[in-house]
Amino acid sequence: MAYVVGKKTGSWEVREAHMTESGPRNRTLATFTVLTAERIEHARARSSTALDEHTLRKAALRAGAPVALSDVNRAGGELLAELAEGRQPRQMLRRLLLDALAPGSPRTSESARAAARWISATQRQRGETLYDLLLLTDHLPPRRTAAQSRFPRLRSAPA
Repeated sequence: MAYVVGKKTGSWEVREAHMTESGPRNRTLATFTVLTAERIEHARARSSTALDEHTLRKAALRAGAPVALSDVNRAGGELLAELAEGRQPRQMLRRLLLDALAPGSPRTSESARAAARWISATQRQRGETLYDLLLLTDHLPPRRTAAQSRFPRLRSAPA
């Protein structure tokens, strides 16, 4: 079980409690001043049990720790600030955003929706994915060829 506690220095810790033969013990998973997604991932990597991001954020808020906005909320806020300044996303991106916010209304094609996650991908991420796909094709089985040829059988004439 993970929980959040404050330290006298003003920083905070994500701790995990577990039982031993000598009784309960606590282990620090991450130390932070503001709980960010990176600190949550660090705690998740060190934890012996599965940590839920939402539950951990709620525990930090209950303890009074400062919690950074999740990436989606930060991006949404930045988009709203840009829209308030009069800057608009390009037409296709606007359609994808409307479709993502109101699912079920057919504004975009399935292929456009599938490609939406690649809009903000870096060149490195795209290259690594292409490399993985090429490795995958190396492992596909070769096309099967017919065991017998389709030419007519040759027969000898009697002598």
